[in-house]
Amino acid sequence: MSLTSNLAAAGNAASDDLGAVRYGLLGPLRVFGAHGASIIGARKIQSLLSLLLIRHGQVVSVEQITDELWGEQVPRRSTAAIQVYVSQLRKFLHRDDDAHSPVVTRLPGYLLDARPEEIDVLVFRNLVRAGRGAARTGDHERAVGFLEQGLELWRGPALDGLRGSPAAGAFATWLDESYLECVEAMVESSLALGRHRDLIGTLQALTAEHPLRETFYRQLMLALYRAERQADALRVYQNVRTVLTGELGLEPGRNLRELHSAILSADAGLDHRPAA
Repeated sequence: MSLTSNLAAAGNAASDDLGAVRYGLLGPLRVFGAHGASIIGARKIQSLLSLLLIRHGQVVSVEQITDELWGEQVPRRSTAAIQVYVSQLRKFLHRDDDAHSPVVTRLPGYLLDARPEEIDVLVFRNLVRAGRGAARTGDHERAVGFLEQGLELWRGPALDGLRGSPAAGAFATWLDESYLECVEAMVESSLALGRHRDLIGTLQALTAEHPLRETFYRQLMLALYRAERQADALRVYQNVRTVLTGELGLEPGRNLRELHSAILSADAGLDHRPAA
């Protein structure tokens, strides 16, 4: 089977997995079932489930759970409290059609027994991987499809409301970066497809929301130039230069500087060339 065929198969599998998602971390923590999304009311049980999902496939020790739930303010009967939380979590996750509990006791702690396609983060990572692979082969149409599917999994800031916990906070920060990298890759493939006019509004919003992220400025400048708005593209460069020098005391990076020079000289290499 060719690489393109492999990517197509991966994309079909990922699409099927979208309907299999049971655990949602890409937004407020949710558990999805036949009757929609369920919310865990107790904060400690939310933190316990999020930790088990973050460490999917690994045994999470009682000590790690204690650190996540209480930090340095550990109560006397913390181990007994964890056992109660685990029991309540098992009841919450119980399904009438499955006697098996996904929360498994395994020394020195617990693990969550769930298939990768049931966890939205893992589905997202597979879609991004497939999208990047398609882009490397020049199949930008398929790449955009994969990446857009991945972005559609997001319901808001990852682990919203749980970021004060150590593991959840660090994981959410990593997911924030993964989200932006996925957006960058999707825009890059969309530019390769000649969709520059459609991207201008989105990129203007992205540069306003992430004023220190140079990739979005570069993409916006290129989209404006290809839309015959050379003056606006140059104005974007002056804006980002003002932001970077004012906030960080830095000049724009090499990619932005080279694009600025190419726009000034109307370099033919900037023109969109449809793939054969």
